[in-house]
Order: sequence, then structure tokens, then C-alpha cells
Amino acid sequence: MKEKLSVVKIGGNVIEDEKALDNFLSAFSRLEGLKILVHGGGKLATQLATKLGIESKMIDGRRITDAETVDIITMVYGGLANKKIVAQLQSKNINAIGLSGADGNSIQAHQRPVKQIDYGFVGDIDGVNSELLKNLLSINLTPIFCALSHDGAGQLLNTNADTIASEIAIGMASVFETTLYYCFEKKGVLLDITDENSVVKNIDTSKYKELLSKGVIADGMLPKLHNCFHALDNNVEKVCLGDVSMLDKNTKLFTTLKL
Repeated sequence: MKEKLSVVKIGGNVIEDEKALDNFLSAFSRLEGLKILVHGGGKLATQLATKLGIESKMIDGRRITDAETVDIITMVYGGLANKKIVAQLQSKNINAIGLSGADGNSIQAHQRPVKQIDYGFVGDIDGVNSELLKNLLSINLTPIFCALSHDGAGQLLNTNADTIASEIAIGMASVFETTLYYCFEKKGVLLDITDENSVVKNIDTSKYKELLSKGVIADGMLPKLHNCFHALDNNVEKVCLGDVSMLDKNTKLFTTLKL
């Protein structure tokens, strides 16, 4: 019988709202068993770049990461956002340790090849050091990952936090019974975007195809759901999507994905 592990990803909108962040971290700290947290921080990075007079370039919602931007996101993701979360979790009796993908060689990646768009220093993940994470968990440390990986040749790479969470869950699935949680503003996948309570509670492969054909899953939900099913296809037990209340074991209104 494998021990249970929760991998939780939280979005940047929560990180910049102090009350929302505190509510989330309280819920995360109450989550039973072993856990790993992955966070973004894009909005904070954009705010800092603006203060420093550096233009943030986005294409289809994705950040173009030039050399100046790598410095900004390292300061924000690996510094301000990560250490703020770690400190707050310590106050909630969670012995957290903040990590980028370079720390302990935990997430290896390569720079995304240039096709139609040159995204700059953006990483596509090659592997996760599951042995390191298993060792950290075994001594009751809770890893807190920011959205940075590295290429093994000294370069930090901006990496999608949803993808990092998915790849960590996959990397740990051989050792633990792993559940992946994507926490965001909505209560789950909604049938009607104007109705917060129109949550599709259960999605399997056939339901996923049906929702795609009807256009229910579109825009920003497409890459998120792609990461979900990629994780399920690689031995992650289940994936849950919803707001912070999803982490409360008594909550029923969120989306669960299984094959």
C-alpha cells in the first residue's frame, strides 16, 4: 500500500492577495499527509518589472522571457513570493523548504526551441529528481516550488507552474499514491461560465472529449486540462480542480478527473 501524497498548485492571483493567500495556506496546512506546493507569481513579476521600467512582453498569455526578465522572475518567484509562502507556512507549523528547479537539481529542463515564436529563457521539463523529494518528505520537510527550472549548464528557465506541478506529480507517482490539485478562482470546470455553481463534478476521458466538442473547455482551461490528463496518463491517481475550499475534506463542489 503506497503512502498518499498531495501535489497542490496555486495561482498568482491568490499570492498577491494577502487575505486569500493566508486562507489558502491555512487550508494547505490542514491537508492530511505528505504534500508539495507549487506556485506561480506572474502578476507580481509584472508589477516589479513596471516599477523598474522594464516592459513585460506577453504573447497569447505567455511571457516572453529575455535576460532582464529572467532576473525579475528569479527575484519574484524564487525570492519574494517563495520566501513569503515559506515563512507563513512556518507560522502554521508546516516545516516548509523553498525550492527552485535548480536546488538539489530537482527539476531539469531545456530551453524551448524557437518555432514561430522565440519565448526566450523558457524551460520545457526533462525530468524531476523524485529521490531528492522523497528524502525531503521522509524528514518531514514540505517542498515549496516556484516556477523556475534549470538547464544543467547554469541557466535558470521560466517554466509554467501548472506543468511543474503535473511533472512533479508524475515523478512521485511511482513512489506514492499521488493526487494533483489545481487551486484557482473557480469552483471547478463550469458548464456555464456565468454560473459559479455549474460545476462538472466528474470528468473521465469520454466526458472530456464531449466537453471539448461542446466548447465548454476552451481558452485558458485547455492547457490546464491537457496537463491534468497528461498526469493521469502517467500514473497519477486523480486530479482535482477548484477553489481553496476543495482542500477541505468536507467540500463536495469541485471537479475530479480520472481516466
